Amino acid sequence: MREQLRPFLDHLRLNRNLSRHTVRAYGSDLSQFFEFAAAHLGREPRVADLGHRLVRDYLADTYERRQASSSSARKLAAVRTFARYLRREGLLEDDPGTLLSPPKVERRMPAHMAVDEVGALLAVPDASTPLGLRDRAILELFYASGLRLGELVGLDLEDVNLSGRMVRVLGKGGKERIVPFNPAAAAAIREYLPERRGLVSPAHGGATAAGEPAPRTSDPLFVNYRGGRLSSRSVARMVRRCVTQVGARRGISPHALRHSFATHLLERGADLRAIQELLGHARITTTQRYTHVSAAQITEIYRRTHPRA
Repeated sequence: MREQLRPFLDHLRLNRNLSRHTVRAYGSDLSQFFEFAAAHLGREPRVADLGHRLVRDYLADTYERRQASSSSARKLAAVRTFARYLRREGLLEDDPGTLLSPPKVERRMPAHMAVDEVGALLAVPDASTPLGLRDRAILELFYASGLRLGELVGLDLEDVNLSGRMVRVLGKGGKERIVPFNPAAAAAIREYLPERRGLVSPAHGGATAAGEPAPRTSDPLFVNYRGGRLSSRSVARMVRRCVTQVGARRGISPHALRHSFATHLLERGADLRAIQELLGHARITTTQRYTHVSAAQITEIYRRTHPRA
């Protein structure tokens, strides 16, 4: 069964045009399934073992481990997608997931920050250093555009139009969209760009870990000390560090800036369809969860303004 993982992931990337982050998530979830199957069967699993009973037992195992319902649902979806691929390739006869209902996923409120919390966060990086200028530009652009973490670190210099304050984004499924950003983000990027190469350690000078010159197939907007593209993990670590410094609520992640962007637009009367386009959501139902986030504010406005409230 394991030998089919690489062709399956190639299929997701090349034929379904899924992002590398999504493909990596499929690979991780399926690797966990293979490990369970090997322990459960007492031997290496074969494609013929991929039946209803094995998938049911795997789903039960995720429940016993008290994994979140969203995690169980995602892992079941990965196994189902893998099984459908095997059927199309003529390697599997039946779909093992047809009789299994996915776990009911609790719809949680997206974590977001208040406007003053965001302001405090944006002020944390030390603008007197190249590193601080880079981090401030990252935070400003995050909040100004509502980009996903992977979209932000994937930006190249040519994707950013500073005079027009627009950024070209390659989102999920390879879909391109144009997103505006505010003057504060433009100013932060302008201050960062002259210092961008100052981030690169003289010992590396833009070389890769192996000491070879870094490939010039792209010119990343946000670079690390090697001169290469800054990783999602590095940005997440930086955001957590800044959150700790301002004493913001625990659990605030880079994605919270995206959620704050959407929530604050909605609270100020932005159209839901416009927010959907800005966020790059394929379905309006994904964007609609932000209407629940603002319910408390709407209630407060009603209480203050209705004559008989």
